[in-house]
Amino acid sequence: MGLVTIEDVRAAAERIEGKVTRTPLLACTWAPADRPLWVKAESLQPTGVFKQRGACNAVALLDAGQRRRGVVTHSSGNHARALAWAARDAGVQARIVMPEGAPAVKVDATRALGAEVVLVPAAERSAVAERIVAETGAVLVPPYDDPAVIAGQGTVGLEIAADLPDVETVLVPVSGGGLISGLAVAVKALCPAARVVGVEPELAGDLAAGFAAGERVTWPVEQTYRTIADGLRVSPVGDLPWEHIRALVDDVVTVSEDAIREAMRRLALESRLVAEPSGATAVAAVLEVPDRLPPGRTVAVLSGGNVDPGLFASVMCA
Repeated sequence: MGLVTIEDVRAAAERIEGKVTRTPLLACTWAPADRPLWVKAESLQPTGVFKQRGACNAVALLDAGQRRRGVVTHSSGNHARALAWAARDAGVQARIVMPEGAPAVKVDATRALGAEVVLVPAAERSAVAERIVAETGAVLVPPYDDPAVIAGQGTVGLEIAADLPDVETVLVPVSGGGLISGLAVAVKALCPAARVVGVEPELAGDLAAGFAAGERVTWPVEQTYRTIADGLRVSPVGDLPWEHIRALVDDVVTVSEDAIREAMRRLALESRLVAEPSGATAVAAVLEVPDRLPPGRTVAVLSGGNVDPGLFASVMCA
């Protein structure tokens, strides 16, 4: 299975220029002195999440016939919203399969962008998406296990390398593995001395377990759905992301639910950034497991900010 290349990522960057925001690297003055920290604020994308990059790249690659048939995906919320946005921008019909219990803010935002949303039990979302593809002829745009999506997400790494070429560590939230795969391609090509470290919730730490064992590990939905980080509940990582992770990622660490909440508070109060639990996970690693991380210039990817208002209020008031 061939890996995405830096040339693929650069081509994606040209393809999606003007369709995504070039998000800033924001210095965190509150970080430990031995680990200068910058946050890559993907929460500032129009859809509030990095996934807009991969979705736009995948839609841009569709031919005329595929556009007429529309697109389908399954997602806990962020890829759903991103694909709905990219499809509307391209004039393409989108059908999105989402798990029952997905945050209302994500379901409502996806519908508001004109997508047809189908709610199903979490364990059935992939199968239902495949059935819709078979019935309609629409094109499946996977949330992470797809080279076009991975290349699009890799543009996050291009921007980090351009803005902080002497970066030493990049911390990346991991769910299906599309973001860390594409980012690692770009960072390792342009900043070869930098380490790329995946971060997961302890309650959804299937990749950490698999990375340590040298083989993919699958956790049941009932187990991964315990975490507050609803965007990081997928298990296992995709086939193609796993190959990228084995080849390019240096380590995978896990963080507690309390650390994720504290990271959300710290980002809001000290960096003036709203982060959903999934988006705050990389920063949580800096706060909770600094002993697992090398010192030096560090970037934490704030992958998204689409948080339920009630949940955000409860975290801030705790």
